[in-house]
Amino acid sequence: MPKLNPKNNDLLQVIINGIKEIKGNNVISLNFSDLDNSICEYFVICSGTSNTHVKAIHENVRKIVMKNIKQKPWNIESDNTSEWILMDYSDIILHIFQEETRNLYNIEELWGDTKKLSHN
Repeated sequence: MPKLNPKNNDLLQVIINGIKEIKGNNVISLNFSDLDNSICEYFVICSGTSNTHVKAIHENVRKIVMKNIKQKPWNIESDNTSEWILMDYSDIILHIFQEETRNLYNIEELWGDTKKLSHN
């Protein structure tokens, strides 16, 4: 079993705390560390109730990670409607969805062979 990077565990916890501070919904993480050739160690997935809520989650996570871990995301992907914002922290990728968009794409079900953990 691969050993998880302790820095990633700290980053994961800070991201989850940042989501919870803004009342993000249905927070889960998918652990990819047991999969060969995975693109990251974790996906974190959460929902917001509106585009304003999704933007607030994004901004709070960005701010709290910078304050506590001193790390900026490598990349942020978003559209003008903020239905889905992706924050790439290299080994951890955060997906912030509006609830309807999350249900449509259902990305957490694409990786049934990963460990799923609820953070609600």
